[in-house]
Amino acid sequence: MYKPTDFEYQQLSFIRFNASCGMQLDCENEWFKRASQLPWKAWEALYAALFPSGIGNVAKPCRMVLGSLIIQLRMGFSDRDLVK
Repeated sequence: MYKPTDFEYQQLSFIRFNASCGMQLDCENEWFKRASQLPWKAWEALYAALFPSGIGNVAKPCRMVLGSLIIQLRMGFSDRDLVK
């Protein structure tokens, strides 16, 4: 089972992200730029199609799964390193 994410309302904005300690995200950061270039909505539709059943545990969000895979491949992490 998969519940689609409404990115307009549920995804935190990188631009207006404000950590409790007052730090701001760097707009020039490689990961910040990469995230804004990726077609998350299109990928989510493809990802949701992999979970046609309406019963069972809810799958992890598309952005979490694909984002983790991108980081793992880009940084050359093993599965254990990625989790750390």
